[in-house]
Amino acid sequence: MRISTNTIYQTGISKLSDLQINQSKLQQQIATGRRILSPSDDPIAAARALEVSHEKEVNKSFADTRQTATLKLNTLEANLTSVTNLLVATQSTLVGAGNGSLSNSERKIFATELKGSLEALIGLANTQDASGNYIYSGFKSSTPTYTATATGATYNGDAQQQLLQVDPQRQMSVNVTGDSLFTGGANDAFATLTNIVNLLNTPITNAATQTNFTNGLTSAIGNMQAAVDNVLNVRTSIGTKLNELEALDVAGTDRDLQYRAALSDLQDLDYTAALSDLAKLDTILQAAQKSFVTTTSLSLFNFMN
Repeated sequence: MRISTNTIYQTGISKLSDLQINQSKLQQQIATGRRILSPSDDPIAAARALEVSHEKEVNKSFADTRQTATLKLNTLEANLTSVTNLLVATQSTLVGAGNGSLSNSERKIFATELKGSLEALIGLANTQDASGNYIYSGFKSSTPTYTATATGATYNGDAQQQLLQVDPQRQMSVNVTGDSLFTGGANDAFATLTNIVNLLNTPITNAATQTNFTNGLTSAIGNMQAAVDNVLNVRTSIGTKLNELEALDVAGTDRDLQYRAALSDLQDLDYTAALSDLAKLDTILQAAQKSFVTTTSLSLFNFMN
């Protein structure tokens, strides 16, 4: 069978081209550190890598949401610490105001102090976060939570819970509404303080006014204790949620490491093997180039000499 000169050239060029393509691909793999440069390199591994990458991004999204939840709950906890301290101090003031030896003018001094406590409590209830949202207004976060009135304060928010998906299986409420914290049920902290301020400003002139004051003070002390207990219960719930978020973060970090390891197994290049293959390919390519030059330079005169 005769082999034409053109066929020899085409065969040699094709072989050299294939070797150069393989060399270029190896060089790209080494430069990027990736075994798979396109899905056609390993369709099954490429498809699996896409799935793992998606799962990894979803896991990161939950981590970001947990960070938001943690920030919101920490903001609440910091504010509720101040609320607790104010209510406890108010309790002490109420007990002091019950001293039977106080005169009407002295009781008015306590009234002034408790009026300041009322204003401070309304101020804490109208706390805004770093974004300017009122933290106790529910979904009406752009509306001041409370407006002071002659009888205490009016709630302007709603009762909606802000739920965040912090894990595939867990939705968590990350807000506290003012109606459940300050004015929920039969206990209204603002009304309690307003009433006792009015009582302290009312002179005790006879047995009836004395009885009215004593009963009102007893009721106020009980209501303040209930308010403190309610705030402490809310803080306990927040602390539990923060602990849960921390545990979910640990689990999320573990999952992220697993996804990274899986992607590395699927995509990352074995540098030692790749460098060895590249050295071997360079040797083969150099030999093929020399062989091609030698073969294509032969003529009938070479065989006649």
